[in-house]
Amino acid sequence: MTFKNQILEGIPSTLPPAKPFEADINHAPKRKDSLSAEEKKLALRNALRYFNKKLHPELITEFKSELDTYGRIYMYRFRPDYKMYARPINEYPAKSEQAAAIMLMIQNNLDYKVAQHPHELITYGGNGAVFQNWAQYRLTMKYLAEMNNEQTLVMYSGHPMGLFPSHAEAPRVVVTNGMMIPNYSKPNDWEKFNALGVTQYGQMTAGSYMYIGPQGIVHGTTITVLNGFRKINKSPKGHLFLTSGLGGMSGAQPKAGNIAGCITVCAEVNPKITQVRLDQGWVDEKITDLDELVTRVRKAKAEKETVSIAYLGNIVNVWEKFYDAHIYIDLGSDQTSLHNPWAGGYYPVGLSYEASNDLMADNPELFKEKVQETLCRHADAINKHTEKGTYFFDYGNAFLLEASRAGADVMSKTPSLGREFKYPSYVQDIMGPMCFDYGFGPFRWVCASGKPEDLEKTDTIACSILEDIKKHAPEDIQQQMADNIQWIKGAQENKLVVGSQARILYADAEGRMKIAQAFNNAIAKGDIGYVILGRDHHDVSGTDSPYRETSNIYDGSRFTTDMAIHNVIGDSFRGATWVSIHNGGGVGWGEVINGGFGMVLDGTKEAEKRLKSMLFWDVNNGISRRSWARNDGAIFAIKRAMETEPNLKVTLPNTVDDSLLDLL
Repeated sequence: MTFKNQILEGIPSTLPPAKPFEADINHAPKRKDSLSAEEKKLALRNALRYFNKKLHPELITEFKSELDTYGRIYMYRFRPDYKMYARPINEYPAKSEQAAAIMLMIQNNLDYKVAQHPHELITYGGNGAVFQNWAQYRLTMKYLAEMNNEQTLVMYSGHPMGLFPSHAEAPRVVVTNGMMIPNYSKPNDWEKFNALGVTQYGQMTAGSYMYIGPQGIVHGTTITVLNGFRKINKSPKGHLFLTSGLGGMSGAQPKAGNIAGCITVCAEVNPKITQVRLDQGWVDEKITDLDELVTRVRKAKAEKETVSIAYLGNIVNVWEKFYDAHIYIDLGSDQTSLHNPWAGGYYPVGLSYEASNDLMADNPELFKEKVQETLCRHADAINKHTEKGTYFFDYGNAFLLEASRAGADVMSKTPSLGREFKYPSYVQDIMGPMCFDYGFGPFRWVCASGKPEDLEKTDTIACSILEDIKKHAPEDIQQQMADNIQWIKGAQENKLVVGSQARILYADAEGRMKIAQAFNNAIAKGDIGYVILGRDHHDVSGTDSPYRETSNIYDGSRFTTDMAIHNVIGDSFRGATWVSIHNGGGVGWGEVINGGFGMVLDGTKEAEKRLKSMLFWDVNNGISRRSWARNDGAIFAIKRAMETEPNLKVTLPNTVDDSLLDLL
């Protein structure tokens, strides 16, 4: 069957041949057995409802085997035979070009070059899923091929509920992931209900079809590292950044360190993914011996090299070894998937990768105990270095949160609301006050034609727009403008494209709207093909996450989630092509609510109207919330926005003299 015919077929009426397990693919670890005997029967009932009853006798045995072996029912047999990648938009069988764009983005998320565990439909983070199983993928793609521009596809945690009548200006797809009742939104609940096949963890951009490979996190990490060195008044040149994690998103760290110009050492326990990052050129060197690592870092420091080194082994050993060897660490962080600490997101010291995976599945309680012991040891080693001057920041992966739960020494001796931990979140001291408060966040686009020359043209357009804005920009945002102009000029040189022809940069509402309008004009002239706009949920207003995106909000509201909910509602009626809202993402289920969007630019006046309306709201919703929390940068930014848009009227805070409070 042709690619188009397979898409239109959806779920086959006759069983395709069973597929062998491909050992050379990076697979998800076995999930723990979280279901009772009766619940396993329910999981099988839930899985079999996708198929004609005549197929049940054969499939029930197969699905039970998957559940027993992997802890999930993935329906491997139904994995398509065609290659998984983002095809040019005109290659998709679709009645709606907007729907074809969404098909393109779904396939990009599952591209073997992009996805962390492609056969388990997991894009990154160890459990960030696009779908729960391959039947959901097949049915979703068929619906998208059939839909018209007066229908909306409704997605329930990977399950396509169906096509519903709507209208041309409505979103073509509405996505939710993991939206559990609050009292049933803990890690153990997630394991259970995901195994039952009724919910999934969509991470941030995995389950919303807007992941663009590691480029997004490369850019964010580059900006973070640059500003981190500014924070400590050092040039990156010849100075050391130590971190860990080379998996889905964390694999971008060494490339970001190279672009920033520092020495990066990144530890990783998984041999396969370490080699992948080396082969991809995302890391320069791989070292497996600690003494050799010490010698190499000393040489890099002496010669002020810009180099990235992967250490195959546990990060705790590196922190401890560098302390004993008197290797000074300038910046320290961690980007292992500690939102998922008990299922492959973080590995205990002293055990091999293989032994850890066995223990995780066979004795999850002992595995948890060893992870928590390691977190305490990890924190102790960091504390020794920070006493010598190292600047350590939590990179939003819940390291400090999980370390505190393990009993590690990470709590502040003089805690205040929002500053409970000994070390700041990178948003608190770097990205929040320097970027988010001013409206700067991850604006991204994908060239739907799949042509590298279209991406080059959009890079040129975006750079020209930013340079023009910078000429008249206030001093407060000059540095952000300069960083992003530097980034976009080096984007082609650094070969950042993995999967779709995509780009990301940090821009405020003015920048996003002007760049998008310039793209739309170029499409109308026939200079480039369609462009798909989006952003990371890790943005100004997309996410409510008290220990990450909203950690620099100190009025007590960081534990509320009004902003993310309003964001996705507002995007949906202002012109987004699709919208998503997730429980979890980056820091774990029950810890965050985040929303995202996708928007197709087709060169029409209607698209121009939509982009202006939606992008303005998408940014300023968050700035207004941050200004109400009395963040100075956000007050500056929202006042500036009100000057440019007469229909914007935002409630501003009145400050209270501290001396009045001191009298109480």
